[in-house]
Amino acid sequence: MDQFIELFKHLINPEWIINHGGLYLLLIIIFAETGLFVGFFLPGDSLLFVAGIYGGLLSNAFYDVPFFLIMFMIAVAGVLGNFVGFWFGRKSGPLLFSRKDTLLFKKKHLYQAKEFYDKHGGGAIFLARFLPIIRTFAPIVAGIVGMDKKKFMFFNIISSFTWVFSMMLAGHYLDKAFPSLKEHLELIVIILILITTLPVIIKLFFSKPKHASPPHVD
Repeated sequence: MDQFIELFKHLINPEWIINHGGLYLLLIIIFAETGLFVGFFLPGDSLLFVAGIYGGLLSNAFYDVPFFLIMFMIAVAGVLGNFVGFWFGRKSGPLLFSRKDTLLFKKKHLYQAKEFYDKHGGGAIFLARFLPIIRTFAPIVAGIVGMDKKKFMFFNIISSFTWVFSMMLAGHYLDKAFPSLKEHLELIVIILILITTLPVIIKLFFSKPKHASPPHVD
């Protein structure tokens, strides 16, 4: 149990992920966090920002490929993660809404994502990419409600590349402008988590999601 807790602490620590898992672990986490419902707790925004700061290290450790290619691969991982979530939603359908809550699965997250999807339509896939927790469940809900696959992939690709490139380039260029940025990574990560996660957490825990009937799937 202690080992599991220790691993969990590492998996939510962006700097540890970059230093110990490198690009491979980063790709796996972005894939899981953007489409597998068990990955909603993983870091997304903060991990990409820190990856931008350590962009040179990631490039050197992976055959000295250009930083642009590193960002491209990570964006593709985000696209694939969302697509797997969409496929899972299509296959599972309303059965997922009748599933009992577990440690890693909370039905309220699905309802929250569905409410967000109903409000914003296809653009929800783009907007959700920038919202922790919501971005994990939005593609699943899109699959459940039967969103057109071509429309989904359009928003999926655009949102993933916009999200990854904006976060990583922000970290990359801010590090160049402020070389001492690495000395304050913990504080920066905390601020990023608060900025991106707090509004979602407030809505999740202090608003009453509309527990409508599970969506009908043709």
